[in-house]
Amino acid sequence: MDSTTGGYAIALLGVAICVILCGIGSALGLYKTGSAASGVLGEDPKKFGKVMVLVLLPATQGIYGFIIGIIASTSCVDTMTVAEGLAVLCAVLPMALTGLVTGYYQGRTSANCIYAVGRQESLSGRLIIYPAMIEFYAILGLIISIMLLM
Repeated sequence: MDSTTGGYAIALLGVAICVILCGIGSALGLYKTGSAASGVLGEDPKKFGKVMVLVLLPATQGIYGFIIGIIASTSCVDTMTVAEGLAVLCAVLPMALTGLVTGYYQGRTSANCIYAVGRQESLSGRLIIYPAMIEFYAILGLIISIMLLM
């Protein structure tokens, strides 16, 4: 592979890595929140509305990864140099890595908040702040990847 070929494959690899890692982060997070919600709702189905937002929070990382995948794929052309392909790969890495890590940890945090809502329903509005703080770092990864792709 010389400097005038292979960039396209590298860029597509970056896009795939971003979408896959963000999807894995969301899936792991949603597994945790869905499991927690199932336990709480098994005891009190009326708490569905209180826990649903907490359940869905880790899904955003998968959405962010998909958005970056779409944006990055628009800059992929079969005549890309290796340097251009590496630039795309590097540009998607902030979202890929933050999406994986924050999706997982946001799911764990949200699950604990769901258990707390199961014990004391009145906490639901206040507890959302904890997983939202983790979401902030996913949003930073999204913004940095968008900036690097522009």
